[in-house]
Order: sequence, then structure tokens, then C-alpha cells
Amino acid sequence: MAQRPKDNLAPLHLHVPEPKFRPGDKPDFSDVFVPPVDVIARPDEAVIPADIHNLAYGLVRVLGDDNEATGSWNPGLDADKLRLMLRKMLTLRAFDDRMFRAQRQGKTSFYMKSYGEEATSVATTMALQRDDMCFPSYRQQGILVTRDYPLIEMMNQIYSNRGDKLKGRQLPIMYSAKDYGFFSVSGNLTTQYPQAVGWAMASASRGDTRIAAVWCGDGSTAEGDFHSALTFAAVYNAPVIFQVVNNQWAISSFSGFAGSERTTFAARAIGYGIAGLRVDGNDVLAVYAAMEWAANRARTNNGPTLIEYFTYRGEGHSTSDDPNAYRPAEEYAEWPLGDPVDRLKAHLIALGEWDEERHLALATELSDEVKAIQKEAEKNGILGHGLHHSFETMFEDVFEDMPWHLKEQCEQVLEEQRDKFGSEWKAQ
Repeated sequence: MAQRPKDNLAPLHLHVPEPKFRPGDKPDFSDVFVPPVDVIARPDEAVIPADIHNLAYGLVRVLGDDNEATGSWNPGLDADKLRLMLRKMLTLRAFDDRMFRAQRQGKTSFYMKSYGEEATSVATTMALQRDDMCFPSYRQQGILVTRDYPLIEMMNQIYSNRGDKLKGRQLPIMYSAKDYGFFSVSGNLTTQYPQAVGWAMASASRGDTRIAAVWCGDGSTAEGDFHSALTFAAVYNAPVIFQVVNNQWAISSFSGFAGSERTTFAARAIGYGIAGLRVDGNDVLAVYAAMEWAANRARTNNGPTLIEYFTYRGEGHSTSDDPNAYRPAEEYAEWPLGDPVDRLKAHLIALGEWDEERHLALATELSDEVKAIQKEAEKNGILGHGLHHSFETMFEDVFEDMPWHLKEQCEQVLEEQRDKFGSEWKAQ
């Protein structure tokens, strides 16, 4: 075989994604195209995916720059529902602020805020039916808040205290609430994707009417489980809604490492032959409308949908992260799609259904309420201050009937503890 001439070829090289701005740079998002409202009209929910490829590259919007809701995607929500949505998002912010502070005070080991992304869990949950099953990632505490899960139970779990129904077995913020349609949070990225598809397939095989909704971040789309889930959903037409919260950053690497420099995350739906929507993730009405459209589509056997919420992570990835080390501090303030809470507030004011005075009063009321609940939760103890559950509980709830070897190990451990601390040893 003849050798290829190399004299006129440049050496091969790899492309390493690099964020546009680093600490000290002035953020400039002028290249982020924000189309006018309703550039791409809302299609029929039974549309063939091949006919709506443009929705995977556009940006579904409802709230315009004048704070008015217009266009074919406008869900037409009444003022009471909008105020409820605002209340849930403000509750979530108050909860996040208290728990972030608790971590900084050493009362728990870890916390993750959802600042700037509240619409992607609150508005989406409000568009689902109460018995639809949610498979969250680790920043969707808004699902529980929206479904009125007791905040004290969330705090007990974060503190791993005597009131923690999970008995301290899950890391803080990894909730589990089956009765509220909230699947257990896992620290392993995107494991919830195939689980959601499996649940949806089971629902369909039983002739049920419930659907599944699943969330992940932009970075998690690079995981194999993401693609396995989309394959199964496409093949079996599973009634599931895939959601990618594209908040621009993983823990310290920007979305380019997950492929955002090449195309949108919603465009991945095209390769699987399913519907794909790209949505303004800070427009609560657009988020609600997209989820409502996808839910109706799934519930009528028209297949799965992949939704990308184009949003921004306003603060650090977690309490273990310092975003000032890798991005400009003022980047969130410059984000062209604004803040979801501020935009909903402005919309209600434009409707004549809200004002600054009532907004401040509500925010204060909710902050005080969350603070009072925190005090009650801390009466059950805080993380790292004593053993809040009996030691033998670590052997329980794994098997329906505990096997002999675990019984033996449990008794050996208890005997060692009695020898060390006395016969009255027990959880404090």
C-alpha cells in the first residue's frame, strides 16, 4: 500500500473546551441569541418528531421583555396559580438559604442550592399530575416543596438526626419520598434516567395512566446511562419526559465538556427519533408550558420528549465548591435571561395582581416560617453530634428477613459496644 504523503499535512491536535470567561474577565453574553416570543409556534402534541427539529435549536419563550405573557405557548394560568408558583419558589429560596447557612455553621456536612434554577423544578412539578413519578437529580428539592412535603422532614434528613426517616443512611439532600412521587436521590450521576424509563415502561405495561419525569444536569448527559435510557425510551415508546437542566456549569467545568459547543442538548433527541424542546429555563410560564405539552404527549401514547432548560447556576455547585475560582463573580447578574423569581414577580405586577410591598411581606413571612421549622428540626439533633439512631439499625431494612450472618455480625458489634460503653449503651 502506498504511503500517504505527509509533507503538506498539519499535525493532528485535540480541541480542549475553554469557557468564554474566567475570574477577572468581564462577562459578555451578547452572543447568546434570545429570539422573540413565539418564533416557533406550539405544535400539536401528537406531532411527528421529525417535523419539529427546529424546536430543538430554538428557545421556547412566553414572557417577553415587557413582562407580558403572549404567544401560542402561553399556558394561560390564572393569577392565583401564578402567585402559588411564586410562593413555592420563594419558599425554596428561603429553605436553601437556611440550609446553606446551617452547613456553614457545621450543623451538616453538605448542601446544594438551586438558586436561579427554581423554575425547572417548581413549574415542572405544577404541570404534572400529583401521582406522576419524579426521578430527580440532586438539585430538584423544589419538587418536594411544590408537593407540600413537610420541610421539617427534609431538614431531618439533611441533619441525619433522630427524626430522619432514612435513619442517616443517605447523604444530606439525597431525599426519598415514595408517597410524594419522589424517587430516591442517588449520588451516582444519571442512574435515575434508566430507572425512570423502567418505571414508565412498567406503567405502560400495566395499562396505567401515570407517567415518569426525570431530571439531570448538562454534565450528566455525557454519562452512558443517559444514552441507554433514551435508546430504551425510543424503542418502546415509553411515557417518560427527559429533562436536562443546562445551567452552564458542572462542578467546575463548563457545559462545553458535555458537548454544548457543538449543538444544543435538546438536539440529542433528534438522533433518537423523539421530540426535543429547548426552553428558556428562567421563564416559569415557558417551563410550565413545555412540561404540560410533553406530559400530554406521553399520556396519550405519543412517546417520550427531551427538554433542555437553558438556565444558569447562580451560585456554587455545592457547599464544597467555590465558583469564584473558575468564573467571574458577576456572571449571573449578566445572564441575559434574568432571574426566574424576579421575572414572575414582574409579570404579576404587570397584570396588576402583585406589588413590591406584598412581595417583601411574603418573602419575610416565608423566611420566618422556615427559620421556625429549622429550630424544631434541630431539637432532633444535628449531624455529627452524637449517635441519633441505634447502631443495629445499620443492619436492618436491607433484607425482608435478616439472614443469619447479619444477625451474627449485629450481635458481635453490639457486644463490643456493651463491653466498651457499658450495658446501658444506646443511641443518644
